[in-house]
Parts: sequence; C-alpha cells; structure tokens
Amino acid sequence: MTTSIKKQSEGLGGSISVGERVNSQVAGYGYSYAITSLLSALLVVLKESSAPVMDMMARLSGHHWVTHGILDIILFVAIGWLLSRSALASDASYGSVISAVIGSTVISGLIIAGFYAI
Repeated sequence: MTTSIKKQSEGLGGSISVGERVNSQVAGYGYSYAITSLLSALLVVLKESSAPVMDMMARLSGHHWVTHGILDIILFVAIGWLLSRSALASDASYGSVISAVIGSTVISGLIIAGFYAI
C-alpha cells in the first residue's frame, strides 16, 4: 500500500495525488521536455567546443542559437508525440513526470555550468 501526498491545486478547485495516473499526453510531453532538456544541454557543449558545428548551425538559420532553438522545438514535439502514444506515458504518475522534469532540469543546468566552469 502506497501513501500518496495530496496537494491542493490553488485556483483550480481540485487536488492531485502524486501517485495518481496522469493523462498520457501530459506524461509524453513531460518526458519529452526531460529528454529535450538533456539533449539541448549536450548540444550546447558540442557546439561551444566545435567551431565547425557552430558554423554549420549558424549557416542553417543565420545564427547558431536560432538553429539550436528550432532543433529543440522539433525534438520536443516529435518526442512528445511519440511518447504520448507509448505504454510508458499511459502508465505514468504525476510523481514520475514531476521527478523527470525536475531531475533533467537540474542535470542539464549542471552539464552547462560544469562545461563553462572548466
């Protein structure tokens, strides 16, 4: 038996349980954010450490950050669409999606900060 933590959703008039199942689209795009965040951090490291990669990305759209943003959006939508139709998303809980989003955000930040600290 699991104990679920209830959190009152302010302004929405309802409550959610961390262990409660989440809509498959919410899970798919939540997990997509987590994956895209990590891939985006790795792309920052790749392009900042490789002039040919940065130059190629700059040629594609006029600036490497524009290309980076376009790639992030394409990845987010494509991965989210695929994952929202997967068994992983249909069996996901609020807690697992929240953990993936927070964990990937922290790890992505550490990847980028660690790269620039070196």
